[in-house]
Amino acid sequence: MRTSSSLDDKRVNELVEKAAAAVEDGVFPKTLYRIFDCEVADDGVNIAGVTFKSKHLADNLNGCKRVVIFGATLGTECDRLINSAAATDVALAMAIQAAGACKIEEVCDELESAIIAEHKVKLRQRFSPGYYDLDISAQKKVFDLLELTKRIGITLTDTYEMLPTKSVTAFIGIE
Repeated sequence: MRTSSSLDDKRVNELVEKAAAAVEDGVFPKTLYRIFDCEVADDGVNIAGVTFKSKHLADNLNGCKRVVIFGATLGTECDRLINSAAATDVALAMAIQAAGACKIEEVCDELESAIIAEHKVKLRQRFSPGYYDLDISAQKKVFDLLELTKRIGITLTDTYEMLPTKSVTAFIGIE
């Protein structure tokens, strides 16, 4: 005998599988990275003549002479999937939103693995604008250094929100 709980679980699992399949089949991730020399000070980091004021970023990169800066996106297709689902099925839209969040993390992890394999380096933990004391406005400097809009189509709003929404930028120290 099935209980309503097991029926609910089945429905949730079907929703999750549908959302994951939609994201897996419907997005086309793009990534871009560059490796820069960096100078770490107590209160920030200088990269290619650009200063990022953040004690936490400086702590994260302490001892590093080089840093990877990257951008990654699932593209506009993910936003379209979310918006399309939201018009008819809010639960599906939320599930696609969550599946997209998982997918962009997977893309970032795969990029890190590719950098490690290609350059034979050990990497530190990712650190993004908006973490701790690195103001979100630092996104503008990252966009300028990487030319993300031109190269992989990520844009930045006046409030430093990235579009497409399932996009990430980060610093990763090279040990």
